[in-house]
Amino acid sequence: MEPGPSTPPADDVAAVRAGYTAAVRAGYTFDGPVVELGVLAVGDEPFPDVRIGLPLAMLNRHGLVCGATGTGKTVTLQVLAEQVSAAGVPVFAPDIKGDLSGLAIPATGSEKLLARTSRLGQRWSPAASPVEFLALGGVGVGVPVRATVTSFGPLLLAKVLDLNETQESSLVLVFHWADTTGLPLVDLADLRAVLQHLTSDEGKEQLAALGGLSSASVGVILRKISALAAQGAEVFFGEPELDLADLTRRTVDGAGVISLLELPELQDRPQLFSTFLMWLLAELFETLPEVGDRDRPELVFFFDEAHLLFSDASPAFLTSVAQTVRLIRSKGVGVFFVTQSPRDLPEEVLAQLGSRVQHQVRAHTPDEAKALRQTVATYPQSAYDLAQVLQSLAIGEAVVTVMDPDGAPTPVARTRVFAPRSVMGRVPAEVLQPGIARSELMARYGQAVDRESARELLAARVAREAPEPVAVPQRRAAPDGAAPRAPGRPRAPRPEPSVLEQLSRNTLVRQMARTAGREILRGLFGTRRRR
Repeated sequence: MEPGPSTPPADDVAAVRAGYTAAVRAGYTFDGPVVELGVLAVGDEPFPDVRIGLPLAMLNRHGLVCGATGTGKTVTLQVLAEQVSAAGVPVFAPDIKGDLSGLAIPATGSEKLLARTSRLGQRWSPAASPVEFLALGGVGVGVPVRATVTSFGPLLLAKVLDLNETQESSLVLVFHWADTTGLPLVDLADLRAVLQHLTSDEGKEQLAALGGLSSASVGVILRKISALAAQGAEVFFGEPELDLADLTRRTVDGAGVISLLELPELQDRPQLFSTFLMWLLAELFETLPEVGDRDRPELVFFFDEAHLLFSDASPAFLTSVAQTVRLIRSKGVGVFFVTQSPRDLPEEVLAQLGSRVQHQVRAHTPDEAKALRQTVATYPQSAYDLAQVLQSLAIGEAVVTVMDPDGAPTPVARTRVFAPRSVMGRVPAEVLQPGIARSELMARYGQAVDRESARELLAARVAREAPEPVAVPQRRAAPDGAAPRAPGRPRAPRPEPSVLEQLSRNTLVRQMARTAGREILRGLFGTRRRR
């Protein structure tokens, strides 16, 4: 036990430790499957018979993995992913630096590794997990993952484009207009075409009819889209779009497939990557059925570098994130945010995270000292002097508390984290490529598809509605015996077209007729899934 203001006299330390270890053992004894994270550590002494773990049934109550750079967050994530997959639950995780690629390769038991696992009482043996490697737009070695602009939705896209609230509202109106006029926005070129049309001579009346949308706002949005495209983001938007059922697969022997999304060059497009992850989460909420509380979740979703998602986000966006996290629990999805500090997350999100795994906290500056005090304040009352313990944790140690099946927090426990059974660290791309090439998903998503969408439909519509050139009438000679028609004499009136004929000639009505009967759902983020 760490020294602190409430530390008992030395002659009582053994009794206090015995009582504390008994309380922790009881607090982490659960009925049903458990994801084992490690063992209790008191000072430098591990207690192999006091296992620290998370009830599998409670993973959909979400969690947080925190810690300074280099303190072991990635290894903790790897240990959790291995065990969740082995329990039959699919896993999704972004692979920021490629360090999780080792999940696909069994580890080699070195002398140092085996000494650690033996001391912790870990039943260790090398093993690989079933891994599917994904890459945004094919930028990387994995299966290309794409999303259409329509399904991405205006709120998420506004976050990527760094729009202000007025511009975000304008983008919402543009998406609504594209929906109601039957113009699918597949890629950024489609969105540019719609914006350019609304500010053109042909579309200015439609722009005025939208209300609250200025040509200046459209110009700003167009410039932001061009800047995003210049960063190479166009490859992320398109078809075929990822079927989210491919993230919830299991192997023939019942293990959950781990889907790793490769995120190269994160520093160049941080908001795009983080917002793409939020799109996946929002789409899961839209597509998965309600399942309530089960003995195991349908999917565990790790959200690495979570601070990127909330940086400079609008109030509407933060509200939508909090609602998604709160409601997606009923869909059987557990979300674990991985970041450096709890302060990186809004309070509305932080309050919904039932499990906490906190690695070392550094307090070398006044701001870091303030962050440490705030972190300590978020934990249940414990026998530790947490401010001191959190600064003294070694690499591979964490302070843990989770939600038990009754909804109560477990005792705060200093934990030695188990070693992964797979390789720790990056695996060379040439080792992974043969397996990726054989993936059934590569055959489905490997080749991009460019179908007729808003850009082509608008061009055809403008050409169809353009006035035909007026021909100069030629006077024809009157038939023999017939008097020529007087110049001012009107022709016989033509019958008025019926209402149905008039409607059938209207291109807007024709487009709306095509989409009649098609159910269009807008989620919390304005994403859309056609069911």
